[in-house]
Amino acid sequence: MYDHSPAQCSIGPSQGDVIPLNASHLDQALKLSQALNWPYRIEDWAFALSLGRGFAVEEEGRLLGTALWWPYGSDHASAGMIIVAAEAQRRGIGGRLMAALLDEAAGRTIVLNSTRDGEALYSRLGFTPYGRVYQHQAVLEAAPAIDASLALRAAVEGDRSALQRLDRAASGMQRTELLDALRGVAEFLVVERGGCITGYACVRRWGRGVVIGPVIARDAAEARALIATLAARYVGQFVRIDVTADSGLSPWLNTIGLPRVDHVVAMSLGQAPRTGPTALLYALSNQSLG
Repeated sequence: MYDHSPAQCSIGPSQGDVIPLNASHLDQALKLSQALNWPYRIEDWAFALSLGRGFAVEEEGRLLGTALWWPYGSDHASAGMIIVAAEAQRRGIGGRLMAALLDEAAGRTIVLNSTRDGEALYSRLGFTPYGRVYQHQAVLEAAPAIDASLALRAAVEGDRSALQRLDRAASGMQRTELLDALRGVAEFLVVERGGCITGYACVRRWGRGVVIGPVIARDAAEARALIATLAARYVGQFVRIDVTADSGLSPWLNTIGLPRVDHVVAMSLGQAPRTGPTALLYALSNQSLG
């Protein structure tokens, strides 16, 4: 006869299994990202994990890989912070992490922003490119010129519904939880025309300084005004912004002292999110969250 007592059957994961990522992993996760020169702080890891779900692989108490995803409504998700330690490469860890992520997020269109190193893996998994994102950053030496013809104001609590509708139209995804979380840590500006909010942007502490984004606007003039106004508050500090290639803002950012330093490829598993014509996504919250 077999002994089916709980003590006999209760076994934990084997070494190297994919397991849920939790707060106890964050110190080691930070070290994984630092090894890649990614600028996350421990606070940035904690913020991302609080909004989403993650997977990890560890052996003998050492974290070897991470992968996170964030549900945006019932139809979409973003994936990111996918890292495998250098000494654990070529062991299939990245593929196993992604398999777990894709299984849990099944039924959704999944978007991510891929580095050059990750693009081959994501392509094998069925992701296809649909755009590029340009990374601009520097210690901002001077305040950009601001278009005074556009009336900007700080967002207020009563703007929540309007911001959600605007974000949905521009991103093509229902990102209610993301915007609510950002409102707790970021400064928000809005453009208001004729009593209607037509654009918004926010800035928050992140990485080596601050990150500006998301930026959503009716046109490039609104987007530039929002970005310039927020950036001017951080002269002498490190400022980062990740803009879509379609935004056309990259040359302008170079001229105001935020040079382009890198790019990633936007990819989707399933049809890329459909966006509305009256609101455009000019800059991301950051490359992982979208």
